Amino acid sequence: MNILVIGGTRFFGVHMVNELIKRGHLVTIATRGLAKDSFGDKVKRITFDRSDRDSIRTAFKDKHFDVVIDKIAYCSNDIRNVLEVLDCDRYIYMSTTAVYEPKTINTVEENYDGRGKELVWCDRGDGSYSEVKRQAEIALSNVYSNVNWTAVRYPVVLGKDDYTNRLRFYVEHIIKGVPMNVDNADLQMGYISSDEAGRFLAFIAEQDFCGAVNGSAHGTISLSEIMDYVEQKTGCRAIISPEGDNAPYNGECEFSINTDKAQAMGFEFSNLKDWIYELVDYYVASVLQNK
Repeated sequence: MNILVIGGTRFFGVHMVNELIKRGHLVTIATRGLAKDSFGDKVKRITFDRSDRDSIRTAFKDKHFDVVIDKIAYCSNDIRNVLEVLDCDRYIYMSTTAVYEPKTINTVEENYDGRGKELVWCDRGDGSYSEVKRQAEIALSNVYSNVNWTAVRYPVVLGKDDYTNRLRFYVEHIIKGVPMNVDNADLQMGYISSDEAGRFLAFIAEQDFCGAVNGSAHGTISLSEIMDYVEQKTGCRAIISPEGDNAPYNGECEFSINTDKAQAMGFEFSNLKDWIYELVDYYVASVLQNK
């Protein structure tokens, strides 16, 4: 298939593009052209500014794509600016489980439905991350219901290539003895690995599915379990204090993500605890090396 990827040059987008190439698709990546990529001559490239409608029109005039995977759309205006111009048979929006109000144990896709909800045309700075992402789905559900669209919802994505260093935060603070403020240490939460997040997006591109679909590793883990593991591994002790640095996942609730829809399509997710400790080991070694 002829597939356009908007974004895709870092984190799990790289895994996704590599998987699409591996599966034999003709891939074009559309970016601002500021970041280098490692795809060489395996992809075509388009340079554009997605916040500029004239730039979008110029970039995609007279071009047709079988599938568009929009990795970097945040808000309703991002959806409108692209779908008013792009000619495609299918549009895949990278959404998030943050749209759920709130997430719950065994969170299913039906827990959030944008149909009939009030639409606000907004930019990414016009509200919280979760709210502007909801507005993007509301736009798809109510304005672009004639489009064959899919919204892929992930919880937090983890990996060695995670530029946010959110999991590293806990490891580093424990090893260096820096106090941290953790407000939800014992709550069970779900995650997905960056390589699996990329592979699932590539898989979804080949499916005839419309609507929202969850992606997540099986199982959950608490921050306490992760911190206990780091303590046992290093002999260091976590210093938990309300006066410490605010931890990345503060404010999260206890939740797990149901992936029955994805599994019914034939995709089998990994078990979280089969890889999470290996990832923690990687961060431990990295922090100790640079201590």
